[in-house]
Amino acid sequence: MTQTPSELIDRLLDAALMHVPFDGWSEVTFKAATRDADIDMVMARAMCPRGAVDLSLAYHARGDAAMVKRLHSDDLPDRFRDKIAAGVRFRIEAVTDKEAVRRGTTLFALPMHAADGARAIWGTADKIWTALGDTSDDVNWYTKRATLSGVYSATVLYWLGDDSTDNQATWAFLDRRIDDVMQIEKVKAQVRDNKVLSKLFAGPNWVLDQIKAPSAMSNSDLPGTWSSPRD
Repeated sequence: MTQTPSELIDRLLDAALMHVPFDGWSEVTFKAATRDADIDMVMARAMCPRGAVDLSLAYHARGDAAMVKRLHSDDLPDRFRDKIAAGVRFRIEAVTDKEAVRRGTTLFALPMHAADGARAIWGTADKIWTALGDTSDDVNWYTKRATLSGVYSATVLYWLGDDSTDNQATWAFLDRRIDDVMQIEKVKAQVRDNKVLSKLFAGPNWVLDQIKAPSAMSNSDLPGTWSSPRD
């Protein structure tokens, strides 16, 4: 039976994970994976032009998919801040190989791959917000994802060095980061409710109001749109 490209990538990825702890997300790993998965190198290159870099991104996407599945199927806490924390926790718990993440962190710390790493983290934050029903279509669409990207990144780095039982130290760290974010939101609400400060920030807020979330139908690579002021 002929396999789809997605199925072939999954097969290649499963084979690569056996080598990543020893050789990282490298060309050595990619070649070994193609051999072990019995996939022709030409076919493998067609699916993953950048070799192990694309496989690493496929591994990240696999974790995102598992996280979204849990967010849609598990009973979530009532408080929204706890739902966000659950999303980050589900994403980390979706990891099947901690060393693969550690090696991926090293890979995407390199300048030539930093943009790919940032895009992957942003995508994770976007999937969490989307799964939880976020409907923002203005600058808040960006601030929510940027803030959560920071929380997620910091938590993953902490988790990589965590040797506590059942990752309890990591979950405590995550709760502290979420609480920090909630404090920021509290201050923003106080500014909006303060007559003097709300007038002071009226100009900057007007500018920010012109920023719109990216359109689902847009083919542009640009993040979002700008609404031209009306006369």
